Amino acid sequence: MVPGVPYETAVFDWRAGERRVEESAPAERRELERVVDAIVAELRRRIGITFTVDELACFYDQGTDWCLDVAQRVAPESPFAWEASVVADAAFSRFVRTATDYAGGRRLSD
Repeated sequence: MVPGVPYETAVFDWRAGERRVEESAPAERRELERVVDAIVAELRRRIGITFTVDELACFYDQGTDWCLDVAQRVAPESPFAWEASVVADAAFSRFVRTATDYAGGRRLSD
């Protein structure tokens, strides 16, 4: 892995964001889910469909400021849905499941 956020730390943070979405009130959760889905779509566009956990962690380490733009576009009247530690992390948590070296909640050995 390239220096930056170790994948274990990143995955831990991502899961915390996903839990926060899951634990939110039903009305808020609908908005959060819309934002998370949009961020996942943007991740797919930016990274592609073939990537590793380390590559995603390195991309995350470069910053998630762009996620705010997505969130504001998707949910302009819902500032609670703009918090990166929730929506960006939840989106990365969902997206990492499609990494080529990720299975059952852990990274596969090389």
